[in-house]
Amino acid sequence: MTTTPLSPVDLFASALHIHPDGDVRAAERRMRSSDSGAWQIATFHVATDADVHADHWEMHPQADEAVCCLTGGVRLYVRPAEPDATEDMVQLQAGTAVIVPRGRWHRLELDAPSDLMSITLRHGTRLEAAAQDGNDRQVPRPAQ
Repeated sequence: MTTTPLSPVDLFASALHIHPDGDVRAAERRMRSSDSGAWQIATFHVATDADVHADHWEMHPQADEAVCCLTGGVRLYVRPAEPDATEDMVQLQAGTAVIVPRGRWHRLELDAPSDLMSITLRHGTRLEAAAQDGNDRQVPRPAQ
């Protein structure tokens, strides 16, 4: 029997990938689509809206996503399903999470520097730039 030495994994430098066969491996974080079939647990130090691509919508067609606020505070916006409807917003404080349903476009804005964790299957993940109005506010764009 071969044993692998146990060692800590820096969750802010890499992600955990949970594979369908039950293997869990530390690997590079992937923010775009991945065909590995693995669920990704990724943790981030974020200080500005640019760190959470606040100017982009994100969507995961293959799975729900758990967005967890470990420290700080963020606002998660979900693009409306109906034209001319308003965005839904969920405020997350330290120690809270929200489950974003698969196929729903969403984005984040920071209230304070934060540590965040996301858990999802990245296969098919899409990003789309959000439109801006003249006051630099995000404007929902119709789903494609």
